Amino acid sequence: MTRPMTRPALLPALRDADLRLGERLLAAVAAFGVAAVPAALLLVLVEANWPPLHRLDAGAAGRLHTLVREHPGALDVLRVLSDVVWDPLTMRLLAAAAVGVLLWRRAWRLALWAAATVTASGLIGWGVKAAVARARPALPDPVAHAPGFSFPSGHAMTAATCCAVLLLVSLPVLGPRGRRAAWAAALVSVLGVGFTRVALGVHWVSDVLGGWLLGTALVAATAWAFRGWRRDTGRDVPAPLAEGLEPELAGPAPERD
Repeated sequence: MTRPMTRPALLPALRDADLRLGERLLAAVAAFGVAAVPAALLLVLVEANWPPLHRLDAGAAGRLHTLVREHPGALDVLRVLSDVVWDPLTMRLLAAAAVGVLLWRRAWRLALWAAATVTASGLIGWGVKAAVARARPALPDPVAHAPGFSFPSGHAMTAATCCAVLLLVSLPVLGPRGRRAAWAAALVSVLGVGFTRVALGVHWVSDVLGGWLLGTALVAATAWAFRGWRRDTGRDVPAPLAEGLEPELAGPAPERD
């Protein structure tokens, strides 16, 4: 009869799995371009000034800008939502708070995954903006201004990344109603931030689509890396969109040493 491995005997295997987790996270960030193929195709269409996409960008920007200018109250709401509620700094602070909770609960590897994913999102978004160097919309009598280049939308990419990260780490501790509420809040935030950026005239629709695609692709790639670590250590690999990445979080927090 085979005796179960003791904790000291498990440590080398866990260390090896942890090293592979780090390697997988780096590989996922480097190779997420495969998952970002739709964003790359969108960029090709943007650079080629594809007429249907150009009409969509120009038409949405013009109509929404005119509508917002005619409703000052709505403009104030959009500014608060874009610059405070869904600002990238706000989103990153929420993600940082989640990382802090994960560290307190000793979910070290999940905290590493969340921090690495959000950090990579900011760096990749900045790098793509600098490489593409697309100008922002130049509308008559603009209602808002934003610095830097336009593609992809940093607000949209950050919202997609951070909302997905927050969902995947919080689903295990939520009941059915809480999960539905979390999904609703995430979808409203991601869609809403895209709408506000176009309505304020600081991004094209294609900028927002590019941000959503890149953010989603990055989370998918790094989540794959984390699921591989669970598989290496003999843990169950849950359905992440239903149960999150680490179902064990549903249990009580471990006692402190």
